[in-house]
Amino acid sequence: MSSGGKDYYAILGVFRDASQEEIKRAYFEAAQRLHPDKNIAAGETELFLEIQQAYEVLSNPKRRNMYDATLPPEIADTSSVKYDVLFSRPNLVSLDEPQLLYMLLEVSPREEREQLPSPPLNICLVLDRSTSMQGEKMDMVKATAIQLLRSLRAEDVFSVVAFSDTAEVIIPAAFNADKKKQEGRIQMIYTSGATEIYNGLKAGYQEVRRTVDPSRVNHIILLTDGQTYGDEQDCLKLAEEAAAQNIGISGMGIGSDWNDIFLDALASKTGGSSAYISNPKDIQRLLVDKFNALINTYADDVVLEYQEQEHVKISYAFRLQPEGSSITIAPQMRLGPILREASLQVLFEFIVGPAALNVDVLTLLNGSLKVSITANPMPASPIRLNLKREVHAVPSAEPPPTRILSSLSRLSLFRMQERARASADAGRYDTAARQLQALATHLLSKGEHDLAKTALLEANNLEKMHAWSASGNKDVKYSTRALLLGGAKEKQK
Repeated sequence: MSSGGKDYYAILGVFRDASQEEIKRAYFEAAQRLHPDKNIAAGETELFLEIQQAYEVLSNPKRRNMYDATLPPEIADTSSVKYDVLFSRPNLVSLDEPQLLYMLLEVSPREEREQLPSPPLNICLVLDRSTSMQGEKMDMVKATAIQLLRSLRAEDVFSVVAFSDTAEVIIPAAFNADKKKQEGRIQMIYTSGATEIYNGLKAGYQEVRRTVDPSRVNHIILLTDGQTYGDEQDCLKLAEEAAAQNIGISGMGIGSDWNDIFLDALASKTGGSSAYISNPKDIQRLLVDKFNALINTYADDVVLEYQEQEHVKISYAFRLQPEGSSITIAPQMRLGPILREASLQVLFEFIVGPAALNVDVLTLLNGSLKVSITANPMPASPIRLNLKREVHAVPSAEPPPTRILSSLSRLSLFRMQERARASADAGRYDTAARQLQALATHLLSKGEHDLAKTALLEANNLEKMHAWSASGNKDVKYSTRALLLGGAKEKQK
């Protein structure tokens, strides 16, 4: 291989048959992360120059052809991760009606977890300090922030922003700062004002950007107990900018007054997650759990890029682990992180139209997986995905894989509450009540008596009052999701 043995395709993180548009996009994405004007991390300038050199060669058709002639045969699989795919049935059936097909995708490191490095952190806590946070909530938030500060390693970067209708940087992002002084600044946080999330989020983003480093876990953790008004779109746009920088955002809502739909959307833009804290006493446990998950990150994001096939549609996608969350369907789907001790598992639902079944072998999905390995600032080699199913005249007698059945069983409870919520939002309160009653029946069959009682109480509220209780929809939503995640954790053990 010429050019000192450098693989320019691997440097840009593209396939050898990548189009000029794909090469251009990969270059701009990498340059945005590594440009010296935006990145102060040691060694990043050299990486940026390699990215630039690779683009100069591959974007020029003549130079690219000359370079390609020097390349050795392509190795089938050089990726740092491996993947496994399971389908709910071995084949599709030639019918005159749409068919559902489920696919479980699992992505995990190739190396043994004992050999995987634990990455340094670049974390910002963005804390709501509006008037409604006063008392136990703010006391627990400050105590936990100090606990996290004391647990930092020498290589970690930590910052804290407090916001209400304005934002203040309590602890600027820095290395090896005076922790006693930082603790004192956290203790001095006081409550006042209203909730305007964009102000806090923007300040937190700027702190993470000051020390952003592709070899770190760059992440914002937002804690709030209230709704923001009028700046939601600005927040979502900022999340898209963060995603382009490989900066994740996770949201934690305290109590019942925050907007879970908004917080879900905000987190999903970056492959992050949201959490519901019903009791202030749980703040410490959930925040520490999140911090530990970030320390155990192997890949901070896996992106599925695909071309939609005619008459084949991905109708639903849900991340089962490591952090459960619905995934937005888009040509570029951010699937979430891979942890050192927990693979990424995503369940997809396909709807296949009858017009697609006039073939012997149907392509369900043609695309690639792009993985951001935290310990490696250079793009990882992408993984091709070309998933097919045979089309038969009669259905197969082979039963679905046990793992698919288990995943669908757990997810069905969560989807039942989703349908009930959608019905209530549309004003179909009687329908929503019946759906919650059906959910309660399923919960009872699984021994979840307390949650079944909650679902029945909310069904009664919707029937009689045409409204959820103050915390009802969040209780049902996040409790059914916790059941789903509990099953995944049991399997992991």
